[in-house]
Amino acid sequence: MAAMLDDGSGGRRARVLAPGEVLPYGTAPVLVTDTTLHGVTRLEETLRTWGPLPKPWLVWVADAPAGPVQDARYLVRALEGRLAGVARLPYLPVLRAVKGAGQALEYKTVQTAAAKLRRTIEGK
Repeated sequence: MAAMLDDGSGGRRARVLAPGEVLPYGTAPVLVTDTTLHGVTRLEETLRTWGPLPKPWLVWVADAPAGPVQDARYLVRALEGRLAGVARLPYLPVLRAVKGAGQALEYKTVQTAAAKLRRTIEGK
């Protein structure tokens, strides 16, 4: 996910923070989860302890060609007030067949989804 948001800038636009690392000033935090009820429940737990940090964006990654289950949709809708926004990443079958992010970004479908994701989070 970080590679999709970074857009080849070598970690200057997006990077994964280590546990306990301070959030740099002026950044937009992003939380990532899949569309399962388990993933959304873990998101809810994370948001309960979020504290005074800026509201995070949620990147909701489709884990199957079908849409999320009803309970997951309802829970995300209930959590939207605690989020800066929700960006949806469609199911990309190619992600199951690659070894890493660099290889995934060679595919046009992934490049297109990454560009749309960046535009959504940047508000463009």
